[in-house]
Amino acid sequence: MDYGMMLSKLAGGMLTTVAIFGLTLLFSMPLGMAVAFGRMSKNKLIRNITKIYISIMRGTPLMLQVMVVYFGRYYLLGLQLTSSYRFIAVIIGFSLNYAAYFAEIYRGGIESMPVGQYEAAALLGYTKGQTFLRIILPQVIKRIIPSVTNEVITLVKDTSLAMVIAVSEMFTIAKALASSSTSMIPYVAAGIFYYVFNFLVAWAMEKIEHKLSYYR
Repeated sequence: MDYGMMLSKLAGGMLTTVAIFGLTLLFSMPLGMAVAFGRMSKNKLIRNITKIYISIMRGTPLMLQVMVVYFGRYYLLGLQLTSSYRFIAVIIGFSLNYAAYFAEIYRGGIESMPVGQYEAAALLGYTKGQTFLRIILPQVIKRIIPSVTNEVITLVKDTSLAMVIAVSEMFTIAKALASSSTSMIPYVAAGIFYYVFNFLVAWAMEKIEHKLSYYR
């Protein structure tokens, strides 16, 4: 086996994996906050719609959701499927899925805050927006870091599901190389990459958690 060629191809897949990871976080985390607000809304219609959305996203496989986003372009909208749309479909599918999980994490953190803090902020003249941004949100972030870390680590591994619509990320390329060379080495190399990537993510999140724990 030409190890130089193997590493070169895996490096290309690695960049795609990192791109899926980064873009999914970029879109899913703020979207999750919006969904969390909808889930806690006093409007029954909005609350029920977001509740159903979260239930569907968490109750069906991510692989299936990516396929629906990709093939739905043709079967629902009648638009042609293109190779460039594959990557976009992966980002849309992943972002919608992870937004549901982040929404529940955010909601749990926000609802765990004592009501007295809202009342005290109101007495001090804070508006609802100021209360949330200056008082509630910083505390919520501290509380949800461990749960967010778990989801982020899961996302690193879930990037391999992009192969379902032939997006050439790390695992897809490793599988093709292993098949053509009848060797396990590409799988081993991919496994090392995923482990190192997850290790770095966990290390970074631990540093953030430690930095936010300024009262300990």
